[in-house]
Amino acid sequence: MTTFDHDRDDDRPGDRPDVTARAERSDHHPINWLLLVPLVITLFPPIYNSIDPTLADIPFFYWYQLAAILVSVVVTLVVYRKTRV
Repeated sequence: MTTFDHDRDDDRPGDRPDVTARAERSDHHPINWLLLVPLVITLFPPIYNSIDPTLADIPFFYWYQLAAILVSVVVTLVVYRKTRV
């Protein structure tokens, strides 16, 4: 005897989870606006397009970019910690 999916007892409508129910979204938290900070600080090159001041003989342009990476990591970590469920 062959058992088809629609013949199984464990597939009754009352046993299945409601797939139409929406999960509560956590991406509307106001702290998510902090994620714009790394974008904004690198979006306008005229702000950091210079050689001076140098830091350990590294031009401003390069160490600003490295600092922007660190800021991005910190901001992402803070937003993640504050918004996780």
